[in-house]
Amino acid sequence: MNYYDVVIIGSGPGGYISAIRCSQLGFKTAIIEKYPNFGGTCLNVGCIPSKTLLYYAENYHKAKNSFYKHGIKFDNILLDFKKMMNSKNNIVNKICEGIKYLISKNRIKSYLGTAIFKNKNTIYILNKKSIIEKINFTYAIIATGSKPMELPFAKIDGNKIISSTEILSLNYIPKKLSIIGGGVIGIELGSLYNKIGSDVTIIEYEKNIISKMDLDLSKELEKILKKDGIKFFFSTKVESIEIIKSKVKINAKINKNNNINIISNCCLLSIGRIPYTDNLGLENIGIKKNNKGFIIVNNNLQTNIENIYAIGDVIGGLMLAHKAEKEGIFVSDNIYGNKNIINYNLIPSVIYTNPEVASVGKSEEELKNIKYKIGKFPIKALGRAISSGDINGFVKILSDELTDEILGIHMIGPRVSDIIIEAVLAMEFRASSEDLSLISYAHPTFTEAVKEAALIATGNKPIHI
Repeated sequence: MNYYDVVIIGSGPGGYISAIRCSQLGFKTAIIEKYPNFGGTCLNVGCIPSKTLLYYAENYHKAKNSFYKHGIKFDNILLDFKKMMNSKNNIVNKICEGIKYLISKNRIKSYLGTAIFKNKNTIYILNKKSIIEKINFTYAIIATGSKPMELPFAKIDGNKIISSTEILSLNYIPKKLSIIGGGVIGIELGSLYNKIGSDVTIIEYEKNIISKMDLDLSKELEKILKKDGIKFFFSTKVESIEIIKSKVKINAKINKNNNINIISNCCLLSIGRIPYTDNLGLENIGIKKNNKGFIIVNNNLQTNIENIYAIGDVIGGLMLAHKAEKEGIFVSDNIYGNKNIINYNLIPSVIYTNPEVASVGKSEEELKNIKYKIGKFPIKALGRAISSGDINGFVKILSDELTDEILGIHMIGPRVSDIIIEAVLAMEFRASSEDLSLISYAHPTFTEAVKEAALIATGNKPIHI
């Protein structure tokens, strides 16, 4: 019988990183993955392929529409969509092999198959050939992730009604693409296909896109995406979806009254994700879930079975790869006895559109009962932005009115996916907006917008407006 100190179920960012950390700490470690490739949703059908394609699409769009302004002219710009997808696949495969190497390097035993709990110290692994292998363990970490949600009246068929998985592997560019859901995934994928020629329409039940982020970010991004040609319907409830003569017909209602019909070549469902908890045998050991199917954990990310933990999408909250990574390290360290903490308020959120969107801490809408100051500086006033033509966006700092401690930083603009870490670091050390305003920033850079916003938040005048 095979015995391990720690067994991890799922090889996504939370799973494989917690496995590596456990092995580094000296635990005999195993990882179980039901799909052939390591990396989970993020690597195979999420973060990496989507950001790769967004990068390609943005380069194509700029070459076609704006390079000539800088003296760069092409006689004929062609998009080879098949080659674009093949390049994306090669990158995904390369990173998958990298994770496979790390698993091997750290002497982690890997199993291919479906994990089923027999009891709180035993797992059966069922592979495609129906061969069952039995392993025992002291601790288990469930990191099985999530999958796209369907509508009750519209199941994902992988052809006309698709999820984020299928849209990242299409063999054609839809002439008309409808997207139900204006959250992060819908906005990113809508932006991607808009850049390469699709006529994109986004249908959102809420009043704004990216409704969980600061409202100013939502309004600014909406304005920019509309200028790019994306159409939006807000406060709109989809009532039915029909396939008619190879087209998709969406019947929806705006503000509970006005009926609309939207016709497209295919429809992306981007209404949320649900946890992978089926067929794990959780009922065999009595692991509790909430009414949405997410595994319930305490502050130490323990389930109600004390030697079994859960991390990442499967426990809900922010569905972010780096959140799962942080939780994986947190659990591994705490099993070992190292003190570790997670401050969920300081986990940044990023949207990889053009311009990018990034946020950490409290939004203005979350500070209704706190007196706060605002420092907001436009990207277009930066020398670096003017020279590169990336002039859309702003940096917004919210700080406590009495102490000047930074409560939240929200930004939209070029490279903010990288700049946001400055905000995370500042808030981790409980910096004030004055602290940021006194730092010497390299010039010319996009980060100078942070300094200028900090100056405004402190009550001083900015330099460049």
